[in-house]
Order: sequence, then C-alpha cells, then structure tokens
Amino acid sequence: QVHLVESGGGLVQNGESLRLSCAASGRASSNYVMGWFRQAPGKEREFVATISRSGDDTSYTDSVKGRFTISRDNAKNTMSLQMNSLKPEDTAVYTCAATIFGWGSRIPRDPRDYDYWGQGTQVTVSS
Repeated sequence: QVHLVESGGGLVQNGESLRLSCAASGRASSNYVMGWFRQAPGKEREFVATISRSGDDTSYTDSVKGRFTISRDNAKNTMSLQMNSLKPEDTAVYTCAATIFGWGSRIPRDPRDYDYWGQGTQVTVSS
C-alpha cells in the first residue's frame, strides 16, 4: 500500500502560479502510475494529469495543456504539479492518486483506474 499526502494549495490571483506536491509513503512510489484529479463544488471529479512510473510519459486534460506540468522524483517518493497561468475555472480541490494499472495500451484517466488517494488540497483562483 501507499499513503499519499498533498501540499501546496492556496489562494492566488488570476494568472499566477502554484506548485502542488504529493508525498508518498509506504511502498515506493516508483511502483505506481500517479495522477492528479480535481473536483470543483457541484461537479464531478475530473482528470487533470498523469505520469508513468519512470516519469518519461505524461498526459493532460486539454484545458490544462501548456499551463500545467506534472513531474515526479522517485528517489524522494514525490510527485508535483506546477500550475502556471491559473484561471478562476481551475478552482477546485486537487487530489493526487496512485495506481498499479499499467501504462500500456490505455492511459489511466478515469478515477476508477486509481487505487490510492490523498485527502486533497484546495486551490482557489480569484478573478
């Protein structure tokens, strides 16, 4: 099993940046594909980004491409999400997740693909 804890959320203005971190403990994070999801009030949980075990492959939802960058440091058991040019519509609770699902023929973008979840961190972007 792996235990995930997010940090780095906060309140920023339109156009500013934030960096979220996800610390993994328990089994080494290199065993897992990891991802970020977000959920805004009244909306369903939404896929944001995912990264392969090695960190060589990434995938993003269209609305964050070019603005967000997912990365990982397996030596430190951490994963990060650098968020630039933030918009009010990015406001949500951001949660990191891990899965033993293989990268293979299908990239895991569905929350049901993920086995472990953090508690979430609030990101609020004011206009």
